[in-house]
Amino acid sequence: MAEEVHASLTEYLKKYFGFSSFKGNQEAIIQNVLEGKDTFVLMPTGGGKSLCYQLPALKMEGTAIVISPLIALMKNQVDAMRSFIEGDGIAHFLNSSLSKTAVAKVKQDILEGRTKLLYVAPESLTKEDNIQFLKQINISFYAIDEAHCISEWGHDFRPEYRRIRPIITEIGKAPLIALTATATPKVQHDIQKNLGMLDATVFKSSFNRANLYYEVRPKQDATKEIIKFIKANSGKSGIIYCLSRKKVEELADALKVNGIKAVPYHAGLDSNSRSENQDKFLMEETDVVVATIAFGMGIDKPDVRYVIHYDIPKSLEGYYQETGRAGRDGGEGNCIAFYSYKDIQKLEKFMHGKPIAEQEIGKQLLQDTVSYAESSVCRRKTLLLYFGEDYTQENCGNCDNCLNPKELFDGKDAILKTLDVIVELQEKFKADHVVNFLVGNATSGIKTYKHHTNELFGIGKEKDEKYWNGIIRQMLIHHLLTKDIENYGLLKISPRGRAFMEEPYSIMMAKDHDYGDSDDDEAAGTGAGKGGGAADEALFSLLKDLRKSMSKKLGLPPFVLFQDPSLEDMSIQYPISMEELQNITGVGVGKAKKYGKEFIELIKKYVEENEIERPQDMVVKSVVNKSGNKVFIIQSIDKRMDLEDIANAKGMDMKDLLSEMEAIVNSGTRINLDYYINEHVDEDKLDEVFDYFKNEAKTESIEEALDFLGEDDYTEEEVRLIRIKFISEMGN
Repeated sequence: MAEEVHASLTEYLKKYFGFSSFKGNQEAIIQNVLEGKDTFVLMPTGGGKSLCYQLPALKMEGTAIVISPLIALMKNQVDAMRSFIEGDGIAHFLNSSLSKTAVAKVKQDILEGRTKLLYVAPESLTKEDNIQFLKQINISFYAIDEAHCISEWGHDFRPEYRRIRPIITEIGKAPLIALTATATPKVQHDIQKNLGMLDATVFKSSFNRANLYYEVRPKQDATKEIIKFIKANSGKSGIIYCLSRKKVEELADALKVNGIKAVPYHAGLDSNSRSENQDKFLMEETDVVVATIAFGMGIDKPDVRYVIHYDIPKSLEGYYQETGRAGRDGGEGNCIAFYSYKDIQKLEKFMHGKPIAEQEIGKQLLQDTVSYAESSVCRRKTLLLYFGEDYTQENCGNCDNCLNPKELFDGKDAILKTLDVIVELQEKFKADHVVNFLVGNATSGIKTYKHHTNELFGIGKEKDEKYWNGIIRQMLIHHLLTKDIENYGLLKISPRGRAFMEEPYSIMMAKDHDYGDSDDDEAAGTGAGKGGGAADEALFSLLKDLRKSMSKKLGLPPFVLFQDPSLEDMSIQYPISMEELQNITGVGVGKAKKYGKEFIELIKKYVEENEIERPQDMVVKSVVNKSGNKVFIIQSIDKRMDLEDIANAKGMDMKDLLSEMEAIVNSGTRINLDYYINEHVDEDKLDEVFDYFKNEAKTESIEEALDFLGEDDYTEEEVRLIRIKFISEMGN
């Protein structure tokens, strides 16, 4: 009998879906649904979840109700089903996008028994006329897709999902199958409890996607890095995720200007534009989609070769699901995230004003993301542990941490101190409290419990918070600690941890990454250079010599011609035309025309003599600043507006405005600040600082200027203003 069922299931699979064998748990899941049992499916993206309800729906009497969160996703799945089976009536969706006529047609097909799958959004399910209609039909089973939306601990919580259970109880009892690609043990429990299916058969596939390469990079010149990566992977499909609509538009524009086929996708676009851009990606008319998280749920494109996170996501679940859209065919899949702690702080700010419970959940999820980004342990190990799965290999060979391992140290003493503190705190606190206790930070939380008076308080003060956070992360990986599922985040000592306390042994641990104060693109290119290290040292030296001889001839300090970051960029990009020179960091049209000729000639000669293959495709063109800051500032200075008023009009502080003005004059545009400087800076100071930059300064450094002039006599703001005047008048 079992063989007959197997034969008939395989026949169905071949006949309707064109596959000759099932993947992973698919067959067992389908069998469970056919037997009328509640089923919980935890299967990573690309594992074939849809088939788990589509095939049994075709086989069973009646109509399966599939509850799904996105209109675009429903449309895709309905189109797919109709392509498998003749007759449009086989699958339908009911949502707000349909006209009355279309709704009537859907209902007619269902009542006449033609429809095997009906996709509905949870909002549509709650409408009274839909409830009354569904009561009349024979329902084979309910499938709840993207079930993580039920849980407040999930990365895409939707309150309407929590109303599904009472509604389906009202419509009529039928078996349930809940499916999700991402769920921590906490989220899984939450889903089953909310749907009243704690007794369901659970099918959990491995979360390991061996073909995906994971890497976290510091967020420095991220746009330039992304363009270089895409050009090195020309013709391949990719998705780039940003957290804001504004950044999506800016980045998509930057890619297009640099000859990359890219389209934006976010909720602010009208539905036609969104559908059009999604179709362009699926039909390979465009290579890259730059998107907010609104894009990708259920997008069944097997050959996405890279997923880049310009901004680190709000949770590891979100990150896992988004990276899971790469390499679904088992082929190459590069997952690169740009990380700056400043982004985490921005996300924390967004939480203010939300209910306290929601803020607590959000902060915990963010903390897990920070742990992933900063840890130098195998990325796979960290990700899989988050989903309650052990990855036993020491080195996965397919992540940045395994390919470039960090220095190891014996963590035995640090582990013992941490365990002693957790015992002392009676296993009732989260990691941040334990870390504050270890380093001796008398925070308000510590004082509330009078823990600053405990004799162990500050037992680990010889190290900083970063060190102890790293120790706790690795103790979780080694199963010496666990996080309480019900009280998310409370640290508990595992049986293995207690055994370790009885008989300690050496455990080698890795030092965490220190990404420091990574600059995002907004901060880059304002004259504050970054040591690249990839520059052609010989060319860099020749360019510096040329700058020196030209500066002597012109009677100007060398930095007025081109600053070091510009020379460094020239020695990476090898520009040999005016147009290419204008795309170099800190070089505008004016500066290129005024001083560029000799530099271009030198580079051209150097390239020819040394037979250098230029990375012309790596010359990153910048988009005209759409925000209009540059134009607004220049026009406002022409109108002699007070600088404070200019800054306020653009929501900047004075330091930001100074940086913008420095970028303007450094790239060769003149601005006249005399009206403001004469009113705010003493005449003697003006002469002295101007004279310093003309005759004494070896570099453009403000620190060196303040050292020379005397920090007590001059403010940083005064020196920066006069330097702007000096470069504008002498260099532009």
